[in-house]
Amino acid sequence: MSNIKKPELLMPAGNLETLKTAVLYGADAVYIGGEAFSLRAKADNFGKEVMQEAIAFAHERNCKVYVTVNIFAHNRDLPQAAAYLKELKEIGPDALIMSDPGLMMQAKAICPEIPIHVSTQMNNTNYGIFNFWYGLGAERVVCARELTLEEIREIRTQIPEEKEIEAFVHGAMCISYSGRCLLSSFMAGRDANLGACTHPCRWQYSLMEESRPGEYFPVTENERGTFIFNSKDMCMIEHIPELCEAGIDSFKVEGRMKTRLYVATVARCYRKAIDDYFEDPEKYRKNIPLYRQEVEKCTYREYSTGFYFGRPGPEGQIYDCSTYVKDYTYYGCVESVDEEGRAHLVQKNKFSVGDTFEILKADMTDVPVTVLSIRVEETGAEMPSCPHAAQRITVLFDKAPVPGDILGGKA
Repeated sequence: MSNIKKPELLMPAGNLETLKTAVLYGADAVYIGGEAFSLRAKADNFGKEVMQEAIAFAHERNCKVYVTVNIFAHNRDLPQAAAYLKELKEIGPDALIMSDPGLMMQAKAICPEIPIHVSTQMNNTNYGIFNFWYGLGAERVVCARELTLEEIREIRTQIPEEKEIEAFVHGAMCISYSGRCLLSSFMAGRDANLGACTHPCRWQYSLMEESRPGEYFPVTENERGTFIFNSKDMCMIEHIPELCEAGIDSFKVEGRMKTRLYVATVARCYRKAIDDYFEDPEKYRKNIPLYRQEVEKCTYREYSTGFYFGRPGPEGQIYDCSTYVKDYTYYGCVESVDEEGRAHLVQKNKFSVGDTFEILKADMTDVPVTVLSIRVEETGAEMPSCPHAAQRITVLFDKAPVPGDILGGKA
Protein backbone atom coordinates (compact mmCIF):
# COMPACT_ATOMS: atom_id res chain seq x y z
CA MET A 1 0.00 0.00 0.00
CA SER A 2 2.90 2.39 0.68
CA ASN A 3 3.62 2.92 -3.03
CA ILE A 4 -0.02 3.47 -4.00
CA LYS A 5 -1.21 7.07 -4.01
CA LYS A 6 -4.55 7.83 -2.37
CA PRO A 7 -6.83 9.11 -5.13
CA GLU A 8 -8.81 12.32 -5.18
CA LEU A 9 -12.60 11.98 -4.98
CA LEU A 10 -14.03 14.38 -7.59
CA MET A 11 -17.77 15.08 -7.36
CA PRO A 12 -20.14 16.99 -9.68
CA ALA A 13 -22.23 20.03 -8.78
CA GLY A 14 -24.84 21.76 -10.90
CA ASN A 15 -25.45 24.61 -8.45
CA LEU A 16 -24.14 26.16 -5.24
CA GLU A 17 -26.32 24.08 -2.92
CA THR A 18 -25.18 20.82 -4.50
CA LEU A 19 -21.56 21.95 -4.32
CA LYS A 20 -21.92 22.54 -0.59
CA THR A 21 -23.41 19.05 -0.21
CA ALA A 22 -20.52 17.49 -2.14
CA VAL A 23 -17.97 19.28 0.03
CA LEU A 24 -19.71 18.44 3.32
CA TYR A 25 -20.18 14.79 2.36
CA GLY A 26 -16.57 14.02 1.53
CA ALA A 27 -15.41 15.33 -1.83
CA ASP A 28 -11.75 16.28 -2.27
CA ALA A 29 -12.65 18.31 -5.34
CA VAL A 30 -15.81 19.43 -7.15
CA TYR A 31 -16.30 20.25 -10.82
CA ILE A 32 -18.79 22.90 -11.90
CA GLY A 33 -19.85 24.80 -15.01
CA GLY A 34 -20.16 28.50 -15.59
CA GLU A 35 -23.11 30.08 -17.35
CA ALA A 36 -21.43 29.50 -20.72
CA PHE A 37 -18.95 27.15 -22.45
CA SER A 38 -19.96 24.11 -20.39
CA LEU A 39 -21.37 20.79 -21.61
CA ARG A 40 -24.27 20.89 -19.13
CA ALA A 41 -26.18 23.93 -20.32
CA LYS A 42 -29.38 22.74 -18.59
CA ALA A 43 -27.76 22.67 -15.15
CA ASP A 44 -28.30 25.78 -13.02
CA ASN A 45 -24.59 26.52 -13.28
CA PHE A 46 -22.60 29.35 -11.71
CA GLY A 47 -22.47 33.07 -12.40
CA LYS A 48 -19.40 35.05 -11.34
CA GLU A 49 -20.50 35.95 -7.81
CA VAL A 50 -21.92 32.51 -7.09
CA MET A 51 -18.76 30.87 -8.40
CA GLN A 52 -16.66 33.06 -6.11
CA GLU A 53 -18.85 32.05 -3.16
CA ALA A 54 -18.58 28.39 -4.14
CA ILE A 55 -14.79 28.47 -4.39
CA ALA A 56 -14.49 30.29 -1.07
CA PHE A 57 -16.76 27.72 0.63
CA ALA A 58 -14.78 24.82 -0.81
CA HIS A 59 -11.33 26.28 -0.10
CA GLU A 60 -12.24 26.95 3.53
CA ARG A 61 -12.78 23.19 3.80
CA ASN A 62 -9.67 22.14 1.85
CA CYS A 63 -11.65 21.16 -1.24
CA LYS A 64 -10.67 22.14 -4.79
CA VAL A 65 -12.98 23.47 -7.51
CA TYR A 66 -12.52 22.78 -11.22
CA VAL A 67 -14.49 24.71 -13.84
CA THR A 68 -15.60 23.08 -17.09
CA VAL A 69 -14.89 25.08 -20.24
CA ASN A 70 -15.37 22.04 -22.41
CA ILE A 71 -17.55 22.91 -25.40
CA PHE A 72 -16.25 22.54 -28.95
CA ALA A 73 -16.30 26.18 -29.94
CA HIS A 74 -17.33 27.76 -33.25
CA ASN A 75 -15.80 30.98 -34.58
CA ARG A 76 -18.59 33.01 -33.04
CA ASP A 77 -17.71 31.67 -29.59
CA LEU A 78 -14.08 32.76 -29.46
CA PRO A 79 -14.45 36.46 -28.52
CA GLN A 80 -16.87 35.64 -25.68
CA ALA A 81 -14.63 32.78 -24.57
CA ALA A 82 -11.69 35.15 -24.22
CA ALA A 83 -13.77 37.49 -22.05
CA TYR A 84 -14.95 34.55 -19.94
CA LEU A 85 -11.39 33.30 -19.42
CA LYS A 86 -10.39 36.77 -18.20
CA GLU A 87 -13.23 36.54 -15.69
CA LEU A 88 -12.04 33.11 -14.55
CA LYS A 89 -8.53 34.53 -14.10
CA GLU A 90 -10.02 36.93 -11.51
CA ILE A 91 -12.05 34.20 -9.80
CA GLY A 92 -9.18 31.71 -9.55
CA PRO A 93 -10.52 28.14 -9.78
CA ASP A 94 -8.06 25.29 -9.17
CA ALA A 95 -8.19 24.04 -12.77
CA LEU A 96 -10.06 24.32 -16.08
CA ILE A 97 -11.49 21.17 -17.69
CA MET A 98 -11.17 21.73 -21.45
CA SER A 99 -11.74 19.95 -24.77
CA ASP A 100 -11.14 22.47 -27.53
CA PRO A 101 -7.44 23.05 -28.42
CA GLY A 102 -8.27 26.58 -29.59
CA LEU A 103 -9.79 27.45 -26.22
CA MET A 104 -6.82 25.83 -24.51
CA MET A 105 -4.49 28.16 -26.43
CA GLN A 106 -6.57 31.11 -25.29
CA ALA A 107 -6.43 29.89 -21.69
CA LYS A 108 -2.65 29.46 -21.81
CA ALA A 109 -2.35 33.07 -23.02
CA ILE A 110 -4.96 34.67 -20.73
CA CYS A 111 -4.70 32.69 -17.47
CA PRO A 112 -1.54 30.55 -17.64
CA GLU A 113 -1.49 30.17 -13.85
CA ILE A 114 -4.67 28.04 -13.90
CA PRO A 115 -3.89 24.36 -14.62
CA ILE A 116 -5.61 22.66 -17.57
CA HIS A 117 -7.25 19.24 -17.32
CA VAL A 118 -8.02 17.67 -20.71
CA SER A 119 -11.61 16.42 -20.85
CA THR A 120 -12.71 12.88 -21.70
CA GLN A 121 -14.40 14.50 -24.73
CA MET A 122 -10.98 14.43 -26.43
CA ASN A 123 -11.12 10.60 -26.69
CA ASN A 124 -7.95 10.03 -24.68
CA THR A 125 -7.35 6.36 -25.43
CA ASN A 126 -3.56 5.78 -25.46
CA TYR A 127 -0.36 6.96 -23.79
CA GLY A 128 0.70 8.82 -26.94
CA ILE A 129 -2.34 11.09 -26.59
CA PHE A 130 -1.66 11.55 -22.88
CA ASN A 131 1.96 12.54 -23.56
CA PHE A 132 0.84 14.87 -26.36
CA TRP A 133 -1.34 16.84 -23.94
CA TYR A 134 1.28 16.78 -21.18
CA GLY A 135 3.79 18.10 -23.68
CA LEU A 136 1.47 21.05 -24.31
CA GLY A 137 1.36 21.83 -20.61
CA ALA A 138 -1.71 19.97 -19.35
CA GLU A 139 -1.39 18.74 -15.76
CA ARG A 140 -4.10 16.08 -16.01
CA VAL A 141 -5.84 14.06 -18.71
CA VAL A 142 -9.23 12.41 -18.27
CA CYS A 143 -9.45 8.86 -19.63
CA ALA A 144 -11.87 7.96 -22.37
CA ARG A 145 -14.59 5.85 -20.76
CA GLU A 146 -13.83 3.07 -23.26
CA LEU A 147 -10.45 2.24 -21.66
CA THR A 148 -9.88 -0.95 -19.72
CA LEU A 149 -7.97 -1.04 -16.44
CA GLU A 150 -5.16 -2.89 -18.21
CA GLU A 151 -4.84 -0.07 -20.74
CA ILE A 152 -4.79 2.53 -17.94
CA ARG A 153 -2.04 0.58 -16.14
CA GLU A 154 0.05 0.69 -19.31
CA ILE A 155 -0.59 4.41 -19.76
CA ARG A 156 0.60 5.01 -16.18
CA THR A 157 3.95 3.31 -16.98
CA GLN A 158 4.45 5.40 -20.15
CA ILE A 159 3.78 8.94 -18.86
CA PRO A 160 5.71 11.25 -16.50
CA GLU A 161 5.24 10.25 -12.86
CA GLU A 162 4.08 13.73 -11.83
CA LYS A 163 1.35 13.91 -14.48
CA GLU A 164 -2.15 12.94 -13.39
CA ILE A 165 -4.77 10.50 -14.69
CA GLU A 166 -8.45 11.08 -14.02
CA ALA A 167 -11.14 8.47 -14.74
CA PHE A 168 -14.88 8.12 -14.29
CA VAL A 169 -15.82 5.57 -11.64
CA HIS A 170 -19.55 6.17 -11.16
CA GLY A 171 -22.59 7.52 -12.98
CA ALA A 172 -24.34 7.53 -16.35
CA MET A 173 -22.60 6.19 -19.43
CA CYS A 174 -23.04 7.40 -23.01
CA ILE A 175 -23.79 5.36 -26.13
CA SER A 176 -21.40 7.54 -28.13
CA TYR A 177 -17.62 7.33 -28.06
CA SER A 178 -16.52 9.34 -25.04
CA GLY A 179 -19.74 11.33 -25.21
CA ARG A 180 -19.12 12.90 -28.64
CA CYS A 181 -22.68 12.50 -29.92
CA LEU A 182 -24.43 13.97 -32.98
CA LEU A 183 -27.87 12.43 -32.39
CA SER A 184 -29.23 15.36 -30.40
CA SER A 185 -28.08 17.90 -32.97
CA PHE A 186 -29.47 15.87 -35.87
CA MET A 187 -32.82 14.97 -34.30
CA ALA A 188 -33.62 17.98 -32.11
CA GLY A 189 -31.36 20.77 -33.34
CA ARG A 190 -29.61 20.95 -29.96
CA ASP A 191 -25.89 20.28 -30.01
CA ALA A 192 -24.58 17.92 -27.33
CA ASN A 193 -21.08 19.27 -27.98
CA LEU A 194 -22.29 22.75 -27.03
CA GLY A 195 -23.94 21.54 -23.83
CA ALA A 196 -27.56 21.16 -24.98
CA CYS A 197 -28.02 17.38 -25.31
CA THR A 198 -31.66 16.18 -25.36
CA HIS A 199 -30.61 12.56 -24.59
CA PRO A 200 -32.21 10.89 -27.65
CA CYS A 201 -30.43 7.68 -26.63
CA ARG A 202 -33.11 7.39 -23.91
CA TRP A 203 -36.04 7.64 -26.35
CA GLN A 204 -38.07 4.68 -27.58
CA TYR A 205 -37.76 3.82 -31.29
CA SER A 206 -39.69 1.89 -33.95
CA LEU A 207 -38.76 0.54 -37.40
CA MET A 208 -40.27 1.69 -40.73
CA GLU A 209 -39.91 -0.43 -43.85
CA GLU A 210 -38.86 1.40 -47.04
CA SER A 211 -41.81 0.37 -49.22
CA ARG A 212 -44.38 0.99 -46.48
CA PRO A 213 -43.84 4.63 -45.41
CA GLY A 214 -45.78 5.72 -42.35
CA GLU A 215 -46.27 2.14 -41.12
CA TYR A 216 -44.29 1.73 -37.94
CA PHE A 217 -43.17 -1.55 -36.42
CA PRO A 218 -42.31 -1.45 -32.72
CA VAL A 219 -39.10 -3.15 -31.66
CA THR A 220 -40.30 -4.97 -28.55
CA GLU A 221 -38.57 -7.00 -25.90
CA ASN A 222 -40.80 -6.36 -22.90
CA GLU A 223 -43.93 -4.45 -21.97
CA ARG A 224 -42.06 -1.12 -22.14
CA GLY A 225 -40.49 -1.68 -25.54
CA THR A 226 -36.77 -1.76 -26.13
CA PHE A 227 -34.28 1.05 -25.76
CA ILE A 228 -31.60 0.13 -28.26
CA PHE A 229 -29.22 3.04 -27.52
CA ASN A 230 -29.45 2.86 -23.74
CA SER A 231 -26.55 2.07 -21.46
CA LYS A 232 -26.39 1.04 -17.84
CA ASP A 233 -24.90 3.29 -15.19
CA MET A 234 -21.35 2.68 -14.00
CA CYS A 235 -20.50 1.70 -10.44
CA MET A 236 -16.95 0.77 -9.42
CA ILE A 237 -17.44 0.85 -5.63
CA GLU A 238 -16.50 -2.86 -5.43
CA HIS A 239 -13.25 -2.31 -7.34
CA ILE A 240 -11.41 0.44 -5.45
CA PRO A 241 -8.22 -1.65 -5.14
CA GLU A 242 -7.99 -2.29 -8.89
CA LEU A 243 -8.59 1.40 -9.68
CA CYS A 244 -5.88 2.50 -7.24
CA GLU A 245 -3.39 -0.11 -8.44
CA ALA A 246 -3.91 1.05 -12.03
CA GLY A 247 -2.45 4.44 -11.04
CA ILE A 248 -5.57 6.60 -11.33
CA ASP A 249 -5.06 9.89 -9.47
CA SER A 250 -8.65 11.16 -9.48
CA PHE A 251 -11.90 9.18 -9.20
CA LYS A 252 -14.55 11.14 -11.07
CA VAL A 253 -18.29 10.83 -10.49
CA GLU A 254 -20.71 11.83 -13.27
CA GLY A 255 -23.83 13.84 -12.49
CA ARG A 256 -23.98 17.65 -12.71
CA MET A 257 -27.72 17.33 -13.37
CA LYS A 258 -28.34 15.10 -10.32
CA THR A 259 -29.98 15.85 -6.95
CA ARG A 260 -28.31 16.62 -3.64
CA LEU A 261 -29.39 13.16 -2.43
CA TYR A 262 -27.41 11.58 -5.28
CA VAL A 263 -24.35 13.71 -4.57
CA ALA A 264 -24.47 13.14 -0.80
CA THR A 265 -25.03 9.39 -1.11
CA VAL A 266 -22.31 8.76 -3.69
CA ALA A 267 -19.77 11.13 -2.13
CA ARG A 268 -19.96 9.70 1.36
CA CYS A 269 -19.96 6.12 0.10
CA TYR A 270 -16.85 6.48 -2.08
CA ARG A 271 -15.24 8.59 0.65
CA LYS A 272 -15.69 5.79 3.16
CA ALA A 273 -14.66 3.08 0.70
CA ILE A 274 -11.44 4.88 -0.25
CA ASP A 275 -10.59 5.68 3.38
CA ASP A 276 -11.38 2.14 4.51
CA TYR A 277 -9.17 0.64 1.82
CA PHE A 278 -6.18 2.81 2.73
CA GLU A 279 -6.72 2.21 6.45
CA ASP A 280 -7.16 -1.57 6.16
CA PRO A 281 -7.85 -3.48 2.91
CA GLU A 282 -9.61 -6.21 4.87
CA LYS A 283 -11.99 -3.65 6.39
CA TYR A 284 -12.78 -2.46 2.88
CA ARG A 285 -13.52 -5.98 1.67
CA LYS A 286 -15.83 -6.67 4.61
CA ASN A 287 -17.74 -3.45 3.99
CA ILE A 288 -18.43 -4.01 0.27
CA PRO A 289 -22.08 -5.12 0.92
CA LEU A 290 -22.58 -1.89 2.90
CA TYR A 291 -21.16 0.26 0.11
CA ARG A 292 -23.35 -1.46 -2.45
CA GLN A 293 -26.42 -0.96 -0.30
CA GLU A 294 -25.61 2.72 0.11
CA VAL A 295 -25.05 3.59 -3.59
CA GLU A 296 -28.42 2.02 -4.34
CA LYS A 297 -30.12 4.74 -2.24
CA CYS A 298 -29.89 7.22 -5.10
CA THR A 299 -31.91 6.95 -8.31
CA TYR A 300 -29.95 4.94 -10.88
CA ARG A 301 -30.19 2.64 -13.86
CA GLU A 302 -28.88 -0.87 -13.33
CA TYR A 303 -25.16 -0.80 -12.54
CA SER A 304 -22.29 -2.20 -14.57
CA THR A 305 -18.50 -1.86 -14.59
CA GLY A 306 -18.46 -0.21 -18.03
CA PHE A 307 -15.39 -1.10 -20.11
CA TYR A 308 -12.95 -1.52 -17.22
CA PHE A 309 -12.78 -5.31 -17.48
CA GLY A 310 -13.02 -5.56 -21.25
CA ARG A 311 -15.62 -4.87 -23.88
CA PRO A 312 -19.05 -5.37 -22.27
CA GLY A 313 -21.32 -8.06 -23.64
CA PRO A 314 -25.13 -7.86 -23.91
CA GLU A 315 -25.44 -8.18 -20.14
CA GLY A 316 -22.82 -5.52 -19.52
CA GLN A 317 -23.07 -2.04 -20.96
CA ILE A 318 -26.23 -2.09 -23.12
CA TYR A 319 -29.53 -1.87 -21.31
CA ASP A 320 -33.01 -2.79 -22.60
CA CYS A 321 -35.02 -0.38 -20.47
CA SER A 322 -35.04 3.36 -19.80
CA THR A 323 -36.60 3.03 -16.35
CA TYR A 324 -34.66 4.19 -13.30
CA VAL A 325 -34.40 2.12 -10.14
CA LYS A 326 -35.77 4.31 -7.36
CA ASP A 327 -36.04 2.58 -3.99
CA TYR A 328 -35.13 5.62 -1.89
CA THR A 329 -36.81 9.03 -1.75
CA TYR A 330 -35.25 12.49 -1.36
CA TYR A 331 -37.28 14.73 0.97
CA GLY A 332 -35.06 17.79 1.15
CA CYS A 333 -31.96 19.40 2.62
CA VAL A 334 -31.98 21.31 5.90
CA GLU A 335 -31.17 24.96 5.24
CA SER A 336 -31.30 26.19 8.83
CA VAL A 337 -32.59 25.24 12.29
CA ASP A 338 -34.38 27.84 14.44
CA GLU A 339 -34.37 28.28 18.24
CA GLU A 340 -37.36 25.95 18.56
CA GLY A 341 -35.40 23.19 16.85
CA ARG A 342 -37.50 23.37 13.67
CA ALA A 343 -35.76 22.59 10.39
CA HIS A 344 -36.28 25.00 7.50
CA LEU A 345 -36.19 23.40 4.05
CA VAL A 346 -37.74 23.19 0.59
CA GLN A 347 -39.77 19.99 0.54
CA LYS A 348 -38.97 17.75 -2.46
CA ASN A 349 -41.41 14.85 -2.04
CA LYS A 350 -44.57 14.17 -0.09
CA PHE A 351 -44.40 13.22 3.59
CA SER A 352 -46.73 13.41 6.59
CA VAL A 353 -46.71 13.89 10.34
CA GLY A 354 -45.77 10.56 11.89
CA ASP A 355 -43.54 9.47 8.98
CA THR A 356 -40.08 8.19 9.85
CA PHE A 357 -37.10 8.58 7.58
CA GLU A 358 -33.36 9.27 7.89
CA ILE A 359 -30.90 12.09 8.28
CA LEU A 360 -27.98 11.06 6.06
CA LYS A 361 -24.70 11.80 7.80
CA ALA A 362 -21.38 12.18 6.03
CA ASP A 363 -19.84 9.30 8.02
CA MET A 364 -22.82 7.03 7.12
CA THR A 365 -24.09 6.87 10.72
CA ASP A 366 -27.61 7.75 9.62
CA VAL A 367 -30.07 9.03 12.24
CA PRO A 368 -33.73 7.86 12.08
CA VAL A 369 -36.16 10.72 12.73
CA THR A 370 -39.92 11.03 13.04
CA VAL A 371 -41.91 14.02 11.78
CA LEU A 372 -43.76 15.68 14.70
CA SER A 373 -45.20 18.70 12.88
CA ILE A 374 -45.13 20.49 9.53
CA ARG A 375 -45.69 24.20 8.96
CA VAL A 376 -45.98 25.91 5.57
CA GLU A 377 -43.79 29.01 5.78
CA GLU A 378 -45.82 31.13 3.36
CA THR A 379 -49.06 30.82 5.36
CA GLY A 380 -47.84 29.70 8.78
CA ALA A 381 -50.44 26.91 8.70
CA GLU A 382 -49.77 23.61 10.43
CA MET A 383 -50.34 20.71 8.01
CA PRO A 384 -50.93 16.99 8.69
CA SER A 385 -49.12 16.14 5.47
CA CYS A 386 -47.07 17.93 2.85
CA PRO A 387 -47.99 17.20 -0.79
CA HIS A 388 -45.14 17.47 -3.25
CA ALA A 389 -45.19 21.10 -4.36
CA ALA A 390 -41.56 22.15 -3.80
CA GLN A 391 -42.79 24.58 -1.13
CA ARG A 392 -40.80 26.05 1.72
CA ILE A 393 -41.70 24.49 5.08
CA THR A 394 -40.50 24.16 8.66
CA VAL A 395 -40.47 20.69 10.19
CA LEU A 396 -40.15 19.61 13.81
CA PHE A 397 -38.48 16.23 14.21
CA ASP A 398 -38.05 14.15 17.35
CA LYS A 399 -34.27 14.69 16.91
CA ALA A 400 -32.75 17.98 15.83
CA PRO A 401 -30.88 18.03 12.47
CA VAL A 402 -28.15 20.50 11.53
CA PRO A 403 -27.88 22.73 8.46
CA GLY A 404 -26.71 20.78 5.42
CA ASP A 405 -28.33 17.48 6.49
CA ILE A 406 -29.93 15.48 3.66
CA LEU A 407 -33.28 13.83 4.43
CA GLY A 408 -34.24 10.57 2.75
CA GLY A 409 -36.04 7.31 3.24
CA LYS A 410 -37.35 4.12 1.64
CA ALA A 411 -39.70 4.80 -1.25
